[in-house]
Formats: sequence, structure tokens, C-alpha cells
Amino acid sequence: MKKGCPYGTHRVISPKGVLPQPADVIDNNMEIYDNEVLIDVKTLNVDSASFTEIEKRAGGDLEEIKKIMMGIVEKAGKHKNPWTGSGGMLIGTVKEVGSAYVGDLKPGDKIATLVSLSLTPLVIEEIHEIRPDIDQVDITGQAILFQSGIYAKLPDDMPEGLALSALDVAGAPAQTAKLVKPGDTVVVIGGGGKSGLLCLYEAKKRAGVTGKVICVGGSPKSTNRAKNLNLADEYFAFDATDAVGMYNKIMELTDGQLADIVINCVNIENTEMASILACKDGGTVYFFSMATSFTKAALGAEGVGKDVNMIVGNGYTKGHAEITLQVLRESEALRNLFAEMYA
Repeated sequence: MKKGCPYGTHRVISPKGVLPQPADVIDNNMEIYDNEVLIDVKTLNVDSASFTEIEKRAGGDLEEIKKIMMGIVEKAGKHKNPWTGSGGMLIGTVKEVGSAYVGDLKPGDKIATLVSLSLTPLVIEEIHEIRPDIDQVDITGQAILFQSGIYAKLPDDMPEGLALSALDVAGAPAQTAKLVKPGDTVVVIGGGGKSGLLCLYEAKKRAGVTGKVICVGGSPKSTNRAKNLNLADEYFAFDATDAVGMYNKIMELTDGQLADIVINCVNIENTEMASILACKDGGTVYFFSMATSFTKAALGAEGVGKDVNMIVGNGYTKGHAEITLQVLRESEALRNLFAEMYA
């Protein structure tokens, strides 16, 4: 077996010298290097911003979505959406483990990769089923996990689809758990979506009885979804591209104090300023959304004189898989909803 770089740079075709994620094209030959793991892929969970963009370009036509996805992988060697730059993650079964790979994986293990499809060498032989309402795509194909690639073995106490849907956004609730302190006022924008619901649960748990959690849904339906689970203290549906309108509403609900923490889980563009204006000076805005523009956020905050801490939504934080799966174990209502929607 050929020796591989732990970070997968040996797979980069162009441009040379970069890591696999920012690379335009990577080598998706499925003959593994000595420190790689070969996976037989069952399901791709495309990230929400990416799937929304692909679905829009396909006009909602499933066959056209298949063509676009196959085309992305054929061109890039991975599923990195050329319009959003994002990917998603996968579940599958370990087929082969390199002789120099350090870890506890063995053939037959069922795993979810917790690194983005935007850096994962992938081959799609056939797309069997697309579930557009939950961004999941069943395929026959194979993928490579690098030595540095994080993963979670699929738990025995819940269906694969349920675990996949939660692990796909595991960074969001885990980061929320780290950020929110007792007594904090927290606004979750996109609170009725998958990552938003998990963030609301963690925010309510961490802010406690002295805190306040505000759920902003993208529609009455998604807002009611959160409300029915009693995950927040205040709920309203709102267009998050309306920054001043959002500011006025949060001012009203916080007696002019604004939020200590704002968490953005929205999958559309131009919601940066609504998040920033909803946050008090010295507060923190956590952009989990892959539709976020760093330029718009940085220059926009400067333009309105807002001194807020802005965190880019790193999909990884220590213990994120365990924290997220634990949420589904703790909350029967949330688990039942996820099972109904995503499993």
C-alpha cells in the first residue's frame, strides 16, 4: 500500500498544495492508501444549504437532482457543492482498513463520517432514492475516510436514519452547550429546523430558569413544531432577511436588552445582519448556517457599529456526537419528532 498523508493531501489533484476541502478536484480512486479506510456507502445526508441550492437549480425534479449530484462527484471526485462550497456527511459500512491506520475501526463496522462530503473522496455508482424533505440520498457507492477523519459508530439504540439526521448537525447543539450560560438570553434563528430544534433544547437546558430562549422559525409550521415540544420561552415566525424587523422584534421581547447569544441555523442567504442586530454589544453570534457570508457578517457588523463576537460554525467540537445523541435519549418528544421526520 502507498503511504498517505493523515490529512489526505495525497489525494489532491488541483490546485496542488491545498488540503482536500478547498481543493477543486481530488483523486477518488477507491484503492486505499496505508492510512485510509474504505467505506461502502449507504446514505448521503447532504447539508441543508447545499441540498436547497441543488433542488432549486433542478426545479425540484428528482431526476435532475440526480444528474447534478452525479455531475458534481464526476467532476470534483467528492460531493462539494460548487455554489455553496458545502457537503454533508454519510453512513456506511467499513469495507477495508489500511495497514497503517491508527484507530479501532474494522471491516463490518457501521459508521457515520463526521467530516464533510466536501473533502471526502466519493464514487456514486447509482442513486436509488432521494428524500428531498430530509436532504437524504440513498446510493450504491464508496468513500474514503482519512486518518484525521472523525466518525461515530452508529448506536444500537436508535435507527440508522435517526442517528444520521442528528449527527449531521452535531456541531450545533454541542457548540450551544458550550456557549450558553445560566441566565443568558438566547435567540435561535431557524429554530424549527433540524439543527435549530437541537440548539433550542440545549439552550433551554443551559440557560435554565433564569434565562430566556427565543425561537425564530422560518414559517408558522416550523415555529409550531418547536412550540409543540416546549423548547423555548417565546416563539415567532419571521423572515430572517429583514434585519431591522428582526431587531425591533427582539428589542420588544427582551425589554430593549437584546440577546447574549444568537444562533443562526438558517439555510438561506442574507440572514447575517438579522443575527448581528439581534445581539447585544459584547454578545456572541454563532453562525452554524453554511449559507453564511463571512464578508457580509464582518463588514455588516462594522457598518452598523456592532461590537459582537462572531463564531463560524465549526461542525466539530469535542464530544459533539455524544452530546447530540444524548439529546435524543433525554427528550422523548424530540426523539419521536426526529423519528417521524427523518428516520
